[in-house]
Amino acid sequence: MTVHEQFGDDLALYALGALSGEEKLALEKHLQECASCRRELEQLRGDAALLALSTSGPRPPARSKARLMDAIGKEPRTQPARTRLNWWAIFGWTAAAAMLVFVIGVTRHNKRLSSTISELSSMVEKERISGEEARRIADIMHAPDAMPYEILPVKMKMAMPTGKAIYSRDRSGLVFVASNLQSAPAQKAYELWLIPMKGAPIPAGMFKPDSHGMAMVMNPPLPAGVEAKAFAITIEPEHGSSTPTSPIVMMGTGS
Repeated sequence: MTVHEQFGDDLALYALGALSGEEKLALEKHLQECASCRRELEQLRGDAALLALSTSGPRPPARSKARLMDAIGKEPRTQPARTRLNWWAIFGWTAAAAMLVFVIGVTRHNKRLSSTISELSSMVEKERISGEEARRIADIMHAPDAMPYEILPVKMKMAMPTGKAIYSRDRSGLVFVASNLQSAPAQKAYELWLIPMKGAPIPAGMFKPDSHGMAMVMNPPLPAGVEAKAFAITIEPEHGSSTPTSPIVMMGTGS
């Protein structure tokens, strides 16, 4: 008996994951030194994979069956300790294992696909909201009743802060932009106020200027149909106030 014949049946068992103990260790040691047996093992594994993934039912492909049966047939008949291989049991087990691997792979793929779809949906939703906001701003600025309000400091200090509010009563929309603003005191912020023709001032948004003195307020929540007499700015606590705190630092009427 040659060395290859000695390990022929062990290769078939090893390919199916059914070899263990000292026989497995001996075969693995032999595989490290024998390129021929390594090639034979890869061929057996390929045949087993083809059989496991076959969709034609329990009958394995003739070529794969012949190759594996040929390897199994090399087992010496004089070794009673070896259990004769059951072809259908082995391939039933192999098919079940391959199906399990296939299901796990599909499940992981579906999870990755679901995650990708979720991320894309989130991106589309953000773009939709941004588009709606842009259309809303353009709608306010081009409204027939839109009127600009120049908002200037009540008392001149260092630089000349300026502000402009575009307000549409029909659309209850407001766009406010300011420049050259001084930083608000600690734990304070600027608050914009809509001064109606009648009634108390209405809060129209909190803001803090950036390092260049720029600030914006876009579409704050405002009651519908309020006619504006003017807009004013005060310095308030960061959480805002329900009524303006004196002094008014900037104010402007419609032009």
